[in-house]
Amino acid sequence: MAWNDGGNEKNNDPWGSRGDQGPPDLDEAFRKLQSQLAGLFGRRGGGGASSSGGGGTARRYFLILGLVILLGYVATGIYQIDQQERGVKFTLGKVARTSDGEFAPPVMPGLNFYFPLIQDVEVVNTTKLNTNHHESLMLTEDENIVDVSLDVQWLVRDPIKHVVAIRDPENSLVQATESALRHVVGSSTLDSVVTEGRAEMGAAVQARLQERLDRYETGIYISKVNIDRSGPPPQVKDAFDDVQRAKEDESRYINEARAYAEEILPAARGNAERVVAEANAYRDQVVARSEGESQRFTKLLGEYQLAKRVTRDRLYIESMQSVLSKSAKVMVDVKGGNNMLYLPLDQLRRQGGADENSANQSAVDQAADEIMRAIERNTGTSRLRRDGR
Repeated sequence: MAWNDGGNEKNNDPWGSRGDQGPPDLDEAFRKLQSQLAGLFGRRGGGGASSSGGGGTARRYFLILGLVILLGYVATGIYQIDQQERGVKFTLGKVARTSDGEFAPPVMPGLNFYFPLIQDVEVVNTTKLNTNHHESLMLTEDENIVDVSLDVQWLVRDPIKHVVAIRDPENSLVQATESALRHVVGSSTLDSVVTEGRAEMGAAVQARLQERLDRYETGIYISKVNIDRSGPPPQVKDAFDDVQRAKEDESRYINEARAYAEEILPAARGNAERVVAEANAYRDQVVARSEGESQRFTKLLGEYQLAKRVTRDRLYIESMQSVLSKSAKVMVDVKGGNNMLYLPLDQLRRQGGADENSANQSAVDQAADEIMRAIERNTGTSRLRRDGR
């Protein structure tokens, strides 16, 4: 039933029992609201008598309420950026740009302000060193499967690009790492990947990964790429270890052979040079002796031509002296007689002790001189007999 049906018009009047007085007075409604607010703040409404001062009081209350709301709004917009952080400010969902179209610089450390509900700030740590672990099976250039595990250390270099330019920068980092690693391993052999080429492979992966992240505008800087493990899969590890041990044995044998060669060759060269030097010395000695003998013979020939007999006898005596001085026993045959003289010089030397060596030597020398004189006398007698004939 409608509010104005029948005879219950007085009870159905939404403005109270005002009868036919028309719509409610706005001033009266405002006074009622003022009275309720005054009751809330500890004051009692003064009824219709204070209607003239109620309007000013209400305006004062609204002003205080507005100031409180404004102060709360301003306080909500104050925030602080630490020294290791940078802020990215959004205004209506967009980052401010400079006149040349580039992004505006990020918010620097310190106290800053933004307008809530209109602006928003996202804080990014630009000094924290993050680490992503990645491992995968790769195919090398020589068609061998290798298991590679590495750690990528990175930090945020451009916070605005890191937040705005790409949706999920860390996922892009993972995908770029996989791509760069496959490219580097795919252009390397198994030996270089698992042995001495690990450091070079890490540097190559870092350079290629940084180039791709810069192209994607992720704002990420790669600090270091560490290759933790690079080797064959567990299924073929035993066979691969056997091959590696065989290669190590091969290298060891080659090194031992080279060391032996380095030891033997200098000695052989030294012996060869010594033999050559001895041969040259012997040649020089023989040539010098031959030249001396030829010169001596030439001089003897001149002496022989001047005095043939004397020179012949002197040569004979010198030859006999040279031969007999090396013999321990001397036998002398005297012409014109049947007796043979035997001198055991070796026994005479042995009979003498250590203290009698000098005396025996002088006796031996004296006996040798007598023998030589006897030989000369006999030689002279024989010559006289031959001349007499």
